[in-house]
Amino acid sequence: MAENERRLAAIMFTDIAGYTALTQRDEALAMKLLEEHRALLRPFFPKHGGREVKTIGDAFLVEFGSALEAVRCAYDVQQSLHELNQSRPSGGIQLRVGIHLGDVIRSESDVYGDAVNVASRIEPLASPGGICISEQVHDQVKNKLEFPMVSMGRRELKNVEDPVEVFAVVLPWERRGAGDQTLERSRVAVLPFANMSPDAGDEYFADGMTDELITTLSRVVGLRVIARTSVMRYKGEKVPTNQIGRDLKVGSLIEGSVRKSNDKVRITVKLVDAESEERLWDGTYDRQFADVFSVQTEIAGQVARALEQKFGVGAGPAPRTGGAANAEAHTLCLKGRQFWDKRSERDLNRAIKYFEEAAGRDPGYAPAYAGLADCYSILGYYCYRRPSVTYPIAMEFAEKALSLDGALAEAHASVGEMLMQYRFDWARSAMELDKALELNPSYATAHMWRGTHYAVRGEFDEALVHARRAVELDPLSMILLTDEAKDLYFAGRYDEAAERYRASLKVDPAFPIAHKGLAETYVQQGRCDDAIVEAKRAIELSGGSVFILDDLGYIYAKAGMAAEARRILTDLEKVGEEEYVPAYGLAAIYAALGDEDSAVPLVEKAFEERAFTIYLGVDPAFDSLRKTDRFVEILHRIRE
Repeated sequence: MAENERRLAAIMFTDIAGYTALTQRDEALAMKLLEEHRALLRPFFPKHGGREVKTIGDAFLVEFGSALEAVRCAYDVQQSLHELNQSRPSGGIQLRVGIHLGDVIRSESDVYGDAVNVASRIEPLASPGGICISEQVHDQVKNKLEFPMVSMGRRELKNVEDPVEVFAVVLPWERRGAGDQTLERSRVAVLPFANMSPDAGDEYFADGMTDELITTLSRVVGLRVIARTSVMRYKGEKVPTNQIGRDLKVGSLIEGSVRKSNDKVRITVKLVDAESEERLWDGTYDRQFADVFSVQTEIAGQVARALEQKFGVGAGPAPRTGGAANAEAHTLCLKGRQFWDKRSERDLNRAIKYFEEAAGRDPGYAPAYAGLADCYSILGYYCYRRPSVTYPIAMEFAEKALSLDGALAEAHASVGEMLMQYRFDWARSAMELDKALELNPSYATAHMWRGTHYAVRGEFDEALVHARRAVELDPLSMILLTDEAKDLYFAGRYDEAAERYRASLKVDPAFPIAHKGLAETYVQQGRCDDAIVEAKRAIELSGGSVFILDDLGYIYAKAGMAAEARRILTDLEKVGEEEYVPAYGLAAIYAALGDEDSAVPLVEKAFEERAFTIYLGVDPAFDSLRKTDRFVEILHRIRE
């Protein structure tokens, strides 16, 4: 390549995670690891046609003629380091890799240009041990790699004019089932803060401190923060630190307490290694209580910076300042989310009351409207009410939340969910869900809905990456555990789906949706007797939900018990005289009975109702109708 010649090249940047902090703690060890790291990496570059341009401290800059070879080189490097770290988890090297494809200019032995700058900015977005690539690289290598790539959304990069879409390469050992691994310190759980104040009524401030820390730390690049749903299960419980670490699969825990007295507040925070129970860092803060939210935001920001220094993770954005105008609105929304996550009709109605009261206390508080959107969405999704009625209400509340706070991840996710379920606007839905994950990569619900978006379009590898990321972030959420199993079910991986449903029931044996999903899976495995048992258990636990009763009718039909299936149809028709019965489940029963003439009109009705409609293309219950013209036409209307 001639001097100052411009050409297209793939540029790879590597960097050792936490190296700066390591040099401050143990310079000799840091130098030893640096030399070992260089000796290990260098043989991989020429193997894939790469040219080492230079080292910059602990970083490599490498040029490749092929984007595919650059990614394969990055994989080989990370696989080698992963295997090495398995043998010595306490002293391993964790590398971040970023790759971009673009124009470069050679000057002497160096290279310059936008491609170099973009690659250097993408690299810090990778998790320790991970690989991030730009959209340009993704377009070159998609369908040529054996592992999935997941969009992290469009990112604003320093000194880069336009946002760049970034993808994470999901490595095999990052997937469920790769075996037990040492808990990563960059996986963090913020345990419920203890209220040490004399007044039990100050509990809201302790909960608010927990929530603010989770929200702020979720936005720090390189950290994976467990969702509130899972950590709140430990509130008031005396559980050993290492047990919590194993339960949540986290390497670090943040514990704290709040003591309020008159107009002052003292907050103590400590960072603990989940395996060794070693205290890694702590802090005590005495502040005026005049503005509780500014106090929470200030402390959360300081903890985030401490974690950045301790683990060498990338700097996160400044803490959000758009909190509630009063503490009561914030607390009411926290309570609303607790009930929303339970998903029963009764709990959803209770959640609505909390969110409505929060909006009444502070009409400009966007999370209250996002909460209302999600409640009405789920009321329709589980057919507690007719979706064609609740979805427009959910859409209105979601758009209201977004108009009040365009930087609220929950609002973008709510809009994205409704664009998918209600309007079948796949492009805009994907854009909104990706924006939610860009704003808050640790928002588990957004990962779940993004996974659904992929699954219903038959892109199951991508769907499972998001479903599993959601479970990693909220490992005790029954909704997320069963959602992962559901995606496996739609992918036709019935043995794995059954295993995941059974595993979820170990967390909560009384969760009806898990029994329902297991029943459906058993049918596809030919275990109809077991399916009937599970379906009846689900009906009992749900209080006779028609959403599950129609499953029993479908199972009877698949088992050859036509009389029992038609009895269920009769029962549902009677129920339908007084309450809403979704056409989708009735259509599934008739399809299983081989009654196409009755099934297809009900599929059309389900389309109009928006009841589970997006699943028609992947639900095995409708396999017998896939060559029917009217059914195919409905699928086109959903997917167009």
